[in-house]
Amino acid sequence: MGKRMATIALVDDDRHILTSVSMALEAEGYGLHTYSDGAAALQGLSDNPPDMAIFDIKMPRMDGMELLRRVRQSSDMPVIFLTSKDDEIDELFGLKMGADDFIRKPFSQRLLVERVKAVLRRAAPKDAAAVIETSTRAIERGKLAMDPDRHLCTWGGKPVTLTVTEFLILQSLAQRPGIVKSRDALMDAAYDDQVYVDDRTIDSHIKRLRKKFKAVDDSFDGIETLYGVGYRFKEA
Repeated sequence: MGKRMATIALVDDDRHILTSVSMALEAEGYGLHTYSDGAAALQGLSDNPPDMAIFDIKMPRMDGMELLRRVRQSSDMPVIFLTSKDDEIDELFGLKMGADDFIRKPFSQRLLVERVKAVLRRAAPKDAAAVIETSTRAIERGKLAMDPDRHLCTWGGKPVTLTVTEFLILQSLAQRPGIVKSRDALMDAAYDDQVYVDDRTIDSHIKRLRKKFKAVDDSFDGIETLYGVGYRFKEA
């Protein structure tokens, strides 16, 4: 986030986690806003928008899933979920709604700090030198237009709002239409090498990308699946 350290909103009903995670992140120089439930956080996120957020899934009054659903109506800030549940269906639902990463409880503070750094690196605007380098990488493929500098994406002139991870996956596919990208290749394009994700994570992001494009063009078929191989962006 340039020279200014990022501000992070932490939402969890466990006071121990609020305290320990806040201390770990503040030790790294981040600003913290803490909330003990989703309902209080929703108002706070609106009044004081952070650079990213960490949501616990299971909370009273409003759980993390519902909080993310409401946040995504007006914001694409990066979000990491904390979950103590073993059921992986939570991760699939969360990814479909636009979560950027998951951390399972119990977790080490070092792991969480590294995940936060990785997500913020993907979301950070490029510095002046990088802007010169990336300005030539604007992509136009038929109806698709992507501007990495401004994190803008349109389809047929209509804006499509993407999370950081979704944007990076689509950018990787659209750079070489017709070329198949394996799930591993898409993971490398979208995630820091210190973050482990499995095949289902990429599949969930692809499903969400298709849903977003179909919302602006019901005939959208730009992302093709090659079962057992990977995905490719359809040549115009």
